[in-house]
Amino acid sequence: MTINIKDISEKDRNSVLHPFTQLKDFASGKLGDPTIVETGQGIRIQDAHGNQLIDGFAGLYCVNVGYGRTEVAEAISRQAFRLAYYHSYAAHTTDELAILSDRLVKMAPGRMSKVFYGMSGSDANETQAKLVWYYNNLRSKPNKKKIISRERGYHGCSVISGSMTGMSFYHDTWDLPLPHIVHTGVPHHYWGANPGETEREFSARRAEELDQLIEQLGPDNVGGFIGEPVLGTGGITPPPEGYWGAIQAVLKKHDVLFIADEVITGFGRTGSMFGSQHYGIEPDLITIAKGLTSAYFPLSAAIVGEQVYKVLEDGADKVGAFSHGYTYSGHPIGAAAANAVLDIVEKEDLPGNARDVGAYFQAQLKEKFAQLPIVGEVRGVGLMGAIEFVADRDNRKRFDPTLKVGARISKAARERGLIARAMPHGDILGFAPPLVTTKAEVDEIVEIADKAVRSVIDDLVIEGQKI
Repeated sequence: MTINIKDISEKDRNSVLHPFTQLKDFASGKLGDPTIVETGQGIRIQDAHGNQLIDGFAGLYCVNVGYGRTEVAEAISRQAFRLAYYHSYAAHTTDELAILSDRLVKMAPGRMSKVFYGMSGSDANETQAKLVWYYNNLRSKPNKKKIISRERGYHGCSVISGSMTGMSFYHDTWDLPLPHIVHTGVPHHYWGANPGETEREFSARRAEELDQLIEQLGPDNVGGFIGEPVLGTGGITPPPEGYWGAIQAVLKKHDVLFIADEVITGFGRTGSMFGSQHYGIEPDLITIAKGLTSAYFPLSAAIVGEQVYKVLEDGADKVGAFSHGYTYSGHPIGAAAANAVLDIVEKEDLPGNARDVGAYFQAQLKEKFAQLPIVGEVRGVGLMGAIEFVADRDNRKRFDPTLKVGARISKAARERGLIARAMPHGDILGFAPPLVTTKAEVDEIVEIADKAVRSVIDDLVIEGQKI
């Protein structure tokens, strides 16, 4: 199919409100024309000009099975021809939905019971907040409603999920966060540890801070805690040693539900099927999206643990129907897409590939970048990783934000054919390639990233920066 690039660009500029885009610069043309993405295959996409790019971020951490999987497209087509839509209200279902739900309950970590569906990770976390409140209302604990999130945690950008997200630019000018949501410290040892503090000591201190926060708020006022097994948008930061064990002990002590946000880590990215399994987390509620359908169709879910569901079921005679749902909850095409994707995940053992190729990826990142004078930390797990750049590695001093070092490196990588993301809250280059990535493709990614980093180092020398 041949398109008129100029016509599409003009239509887009005049009609699309793009997320996370400088609106005035885009409208004026300062940002250039939109990138019109036309096709994708494996770990690569191609734009309307015929330029190929390695997608080192799998879209937005989501195209886990890679682009162009015809078996998923065929599953979507079959379901659309057979039954394009029916709702799941009032005990209606489809075969694909029932099969998927049974599958998820059995494969999920912890003792899970039921699955509620939405369209995005944001709305799934809205559902989780409502479940925490509903659960405690049914237990006659009407004040146990506050939900604790973490600074630099990412949980979406709708009203409640955006409040849970611990990044100021999601709150400033948006009247967030709402008062029900409270934040505790980020579990990043590199920036947060005291001098000489080990990872375990740092984790114990973060747990003690959480315990003190709950005591300050009042245990009878705190209903939930939400956390990503690995911080994603907040910097692709794995937890320090001992962190999740210490945190879970505090939550159990105060009868606080644990929501594991597995939107990024679910379905193999860490090298385990779920990040919770990788780190020994036993959640009460689990949020999934992204890898559930590999982004071939919008679908998310809140998986409800046995403990929570029992309270919901027992309270039904008192409150009546479960009064929460969306028009597209349990959409049959989404369910068909998810089943096809999970077939690929299991048949091709993508968690195993993320573990094995991921170990190679982590080693290559460290070998290439760890000793560079502007690199403070190389970190990651499985097929997700980050390089954090600093002006002074010995004293852990950040670059002047106006230099935009991370953004410049990301731009340099893209100019060389690699999409790697400039992460917020620091000069960080992030990677999360599809879980089908091979070792040879890792070599390509690392080689391009290396050239991009070195080009910016050269620019910084020219600008008189001390390297």
